[in-house]
Amino acid sequence: MLSLERLRTLDALARHGSVSAAADALHVTTSAVSQQLGKLEREVGQQLLAKNGRGVRLTDAGRLLSEHAARILSQVELAESDLEAHRGQVVGELRLSAFPTAARGLFPAALGALRAGHPGLRVRSSELEPEQGIAGVVRGDLDLAVVLDWYNKPMPVPDGLVKAPLLDDPAEVAMPVGHRLAGRDEVDLTEFAEDEWITWGEGEFCHEWLMFTLRSKGVEPIVGHRAGETHTQLGLVASGLGVCIAPLLGRHPVPDGVVLVPLTQRVRRHVYVVWRADADRRPSIRAAVDALRTAARKLG
Repeated sequence: MLSLERLRTLDALARHGSVSAAADALHVTTSAVSQQLGKLEREVGQQLLAKNGRGVRLTDAGRLLSEHAARILSQVELAESDLEAHRGQVVGELRLSAFPTAARGLFPAALGALRAGHPGLRVRSSELEPEQGIAGVVRGDLDLAVVLDWYNKPMPVPDGLVKAPLLDDPAEVAMPVGHRLAGRDEVDLTEFAEDEWITWGEGEFCHEWLMFTLRSKGVEPIVGHRAGETHTQLGLVASGLGVCIAPLLGRHPVPDGVVLVPLTQRVRRHVYVVWRADADRRPSIRAAVDALRTAARKLG
């Protein structure tokens, strides 16, 4: 009989690409990963790993078994989901993530409601950018992730995931109170061709969206500062260091010295939650989605 624990270790190595990354994902030591894989090799009587520089790679037998492991673990999760659904109780552990403004704007109400309504459910949450959240759900490190895309730039969702909309999040331009456009009822992005932008980190989905959107309007953006947190961006705006896009979700309180002006072409982020299709029947997943939707509705 093959050990599920060892198959899970092999699956983590195949997904993450190294012993250390697999250990991080499984929350164990690298030594524990190596020991489990060594035992698995003895169980199957074949070499599953080969040296590759300072690391290791899967052999043909290792790749073959890892493909089976992924299917076996998926079936195990499906069986667990069916049993949980049959029992009908919201219990166990639930791991979820959200990008920072959603964690600030949705998690306090949603997770508080889950704790009050389902004391047998242990919830573990973290802040992760949308791409990281989706990857975590695909790998099985997370049960759900709150993610986003923009009205003109969808976020790809891999096969095997289910998604449910939470809210549409309007965004405005934040500028210093003394900015030349601060008194306007609305503005166009092309009017900021000479302004410095305060944006998100290089490679982050929201940063890439802003660069894409400005360039599609013929504006080559001038990036002055980068900050992952909306409140940090708004603080820099208040000091006169540039302008930024300020979505509504999680942005309050807005600091003194900042003016928010709507865009002529309304800009919105689509916020939704994703989870694995093979976990769809788990009552804890359903309860968490309901709690997030209720928190989103209360935001108006």
